Amino acid sequence: MKVKNILISQPEPPSIEKSPYYKLIEKYNLNLTFYKFFDIVGLTASEFRKTRIHLKDYTAVIFNSKNSVDHFFRLSKELRETIPETMKYFCSTESIALYLQNYIQYRKRKIFFGNQYFSELVDIMTKHKEEKFLFPCSDEKQTEYTKMLDKAKFKYSKATMYRSVSKDLKEFNLEDFDMIVLFSPMGVRSLLENYPDFKGDNILVAAFGVSTHAALTAAGVKLSILAPTKAAPSMSAAIENFVLGRQQEAVLVTKPTSLRKSSLKKTGVKKTKSVFTSKSKYKALMEEKKAKAAERRKARAEEKARKEAEKAAQLLAEGNNPPVQTENVAAEETK
Repeated sequence: MKVKNILISQPEPPSIEKSPYYKLIEKYNLNLTFYKFFDIVGLTASEFRKTRIHLKDYTAVIFNSKNSVDHFFRLSKELRETIPETMKYFCSTESIALYLQNYIQYRKRKIFFGNQYFSELVDIMTKHKEEKFLFPCSDEKQTEYTKMLDKAKFKYSKATMYRSVSKDLKEFNLEDFDMIVLFSPMGVRSLLENYPDFKGDNILVAAFGVSTHAALTAAGVKLSILAPTKAAPSMSAAIENFVLGRQQEAVLVTKPTSLRKSSLKKTGVKKTKSVFTSKSKYKALMEEKKAKAAERRKARAEEKARKEAEKAAQLLAEGNNPPVQTENVAAEETK
């Protein structure tokens, strides 16, 4: 199917020329329409008090979006709860970690972040299991994240601090687009609230993230482009691969290292042991290495003695005195 017009469920970048989508516009002459499918509305202080969560009771915070950062500090101000300087911040990406500079002195706080996937952050958090974590999030289900946190057995509480409100999408005629791009379950919910009968039969559906894939699959919507993959870590790259006719790859689902180790134990799979775990094998290996090294030293000494003897014989033949102390060179070298 030829792609020309694409509806992207995100706000238009401040500078489209610096956006990765600009390549799609310039190189492939695609028409991109940006429009965020939902608004974010924060819970009021009185609404949050009903959850009986007190921010001061926690020693660490998990941030997986800039929205969670904004509403965490907004509520702490409205609730008049002072965030201690000893608070640790765990962010899923570096950009979210740097965003904290809007609220705290970055260099004076303990801030940790992953590279791209939430699982990478979980690996970092395993070194701080003694902390009591607070996970600010939206009213949407956070199944993908909470499963990892539960499996790693962290002490944490999920705190709903904001909710998504669907926008009116009736101004768009979906038949005018060849592809629609979604990035979150919230975007999926807004789409289906506006178009309850949408199944993706006459329009290509591209989705980023496992939770977004799951939401579309549960709704019975046909998926054509899934990201991230090894060849397409971003949605713009996934769209480009589709335009070029490249085959869809398997979606990357990175599990935390700690969970991968525990899964090996549960399934009864044994790791291959190194020879160094056996003292007898290790000793035999070291003895073999020593013997080979001794043989090499002996061979070098013999070769040197041979050359010295040849040189002495040549000098003797020419009528000169042979060099002193050329005898027993090999014996001295082998000592």
